[in-house]
Amino acid sequence: MATIFTKIVKGEIPSWKVAESEDFYAFLDISPLAKGHTLVVPKHTEEDYIFNLDADSYIALMAFSRKLAIAMKRAIPCKRIGMAVLGMEVPHTHVHLVPMNSEADMDFRASRLSLDAKEYKQIADSIAKEFNNE
Repeated sequence: MATIFTKIVKGEIPSWKVAESEDFYAFLDISPLAKGHTLVVPKHTEEDYIFNLDADSYIALMAFSRKLAIAMKRAIPCKRIGMAVLGMEVPHTHVHLVPMNSEADMDFRASRLSLDAKEYKQIADSIAKEFNNE
């Protein structure tokens, strides 16, 4: 059975896409810690555990995430972009990229933001623009 992230990649479930390559898909988290909180997933594997990826796929995921984090930093006012790999809630490798101004901004136990469609679209468009200009 396909994971929710595979369904998002295939367009079966809508998402706020911010970037895409042949191998990776990045979209806004629907329950974000901060404005711009983005998930990056491999498109061609549902591997559950990031360290089970083959070395080339792992390195490519990190390179894609780096390029996206640089674009996010230009699009979202923040001190830095934090990265987390938790992977317990969805059995599909994914990376969280979170705009942050303090370490507390990466507390996954914290209350999540509630954004409307207009805010999601504006954030997704601004990150996508920066990513495509990279």
